[in-house]
Amino acid sequence: MDLTPYVEKLRAELAVAAEAGGAEARALAERLTAPLESAIRLTLLEALSAAADEITRDLAPGSVDVRLRGVNPGFVVHLPQAEPETAPAAPAPAWDEAAGGAATSRINLRLPDDLKTRIEEAAGRERLSVNTWLVRAAAGALDGPAERRGTAERGPDLGQRFTGWVR
Repeated sequence: MDLTPYVEKLRAELAVAAEAGGAEARALAERLTAPLESAIRLTLLEALSAAADEITRDLAPGSVDVRLRGVNPGFVVHLPQAEPETAPAAPAPAWDEAAGGAATSRINLRLPDDLKTRIEEAAGRERLSVNTWLVRAAAGALDGPAERRGTAERGPDLGQRFTGWVR
């Protein structure tokens, strides 16, 4: 996106406003416009970034990023990927059943690409959706040791153990 037309429009508006003040005001406006150009561009970038943040909040789980190449910003839109429908290998954990249809909340989580890939692979190995895998990982990190080992609902004889943190 080229910001030059917007900067030039502001420069022209300042010149028109300075005309009303006479020759001294016009000369002052001409001297101020060149140093103000970088401040104007920065302010426009901040406005675009704030707009992208608002759009991202409404678009979640998708997102919009503003990227700067040279002096011109660009937008990158990340649409949410459709999760494959898979049946969970194990029954739903007790904390999910205990919710009894309680309301859920949505958050926008930004992950490094390599971590996202590793999470998708781990969820695929367990035949879970990424969302289910992340919910279980978060609950495991917050619950007591028995729940973290996965023995509360599955029983101790399955031989699966979950420990540690997700990176």
